[in-house]
Amino acid sequence: MAGVRDDVESWREVESTSESLEELIEMAIEESDGSLTDTIRDDYESLIKRVKIMEFAVQLSGEYDEQPAILSIKQGAGGVEAQDWVQILLRMYLRWAESRGFKASVLESTPGDEAGLKSATAQIDGRFGYGYLKSERGTHRLVRLSPFDADHMRHTTFALVEVLPQTEEQDTNIEIDPDDLRIDTFRAGGHGGQNVQKNDTAVRITHLPTNTVVSVQNERSQLQNRAVAMRILTARLLDIQMQEAEAARRKLKGEHVSPEWGQQIRSYVLHPYKMVKDHRSGYETANAEGVLEGEIDGLLEAFLLHSMGADSEA
Repeated sequence: MAGVRDDVESWREVESTSESLEELIEMAIEESDGSLTDTIRDDYESLIKRVKIMEFAVQLSGEYDEQPAILSIKQGAGGVEAQDWVQILLRMYLRWAESRGFKASVLESTPGDEAGLKSATAQIDGRFGYGYLKSERGTHRLVRLSPFDADHMRHTTFALVEVLPQTEEQDTNIEIDPDDLRIDTFRAGGHGGQNVQKNDTAVRITHLPTNTVVSVQNERSQLQNRAVAMRILTARLLDIQMQEAEAARRKLKGEHVSPEWGQQIRSYVLHPYKMVKDHRSGYETANAEGVLEGEIDGLLEAFLLHSMGADSEA
């Protein structure tokens, strides 16, 4: 019910803002006051952006769409180039979350050999965080002139993105038997220096029945790392359950079931031209720099409309 109340209050605020803007426009016309033009334009653009966000949220109706998201990024082939790509993608999602007013925190990250990150996991706290970002699951491809290549050759590299709904174990039908877990502790790594922990604070939890492994080393205490690891493990087990249910549904309908994990969903081309293209919805934009700065709403909305159309045809 809290979500419904929030929605009603938000639409009332939009209505009030719209009325105030209308009064401001009328006043500017009556008094021929051109100094209000910039204020009116800024308020109008802000109002339109808010309405678009709210309209988009209305279309998110999945069981876990309202939940926060846990987003993991892992390097593909390409060495340091792929590790830099992981860091670029992480920054893109953190910028997007900031623009939405969401709280974002990095739960785990593994430094690259020379630069960038081998992997990273972030939590995006905000209503519909999972609903917005679930479309990002899959392989993201980058084409650019490598800053790590002395000859400045063009390189193609990949990163895998995983998006999970963040829920507590008691809020799902996921039951984790302690006997099914193997918990290992180890010394947190890094590039060396003062940041390397002297004690075994890092935690690795293996869920033996599914062979799902979660490692966390960012927190200062073993207890904190264990709590974060269990949160991520619960989300991954829930995701496995959701994927199995979806595969069974598609099989019953006679549809071809292809694993989404590893599927190339989007290309980011920075050379010889600039373009970001989603291979599922067909949406593309030449504003590659903007996308990498977190301007991904167009991509998210296009995929949602595409998936809604696919579902209606099924």
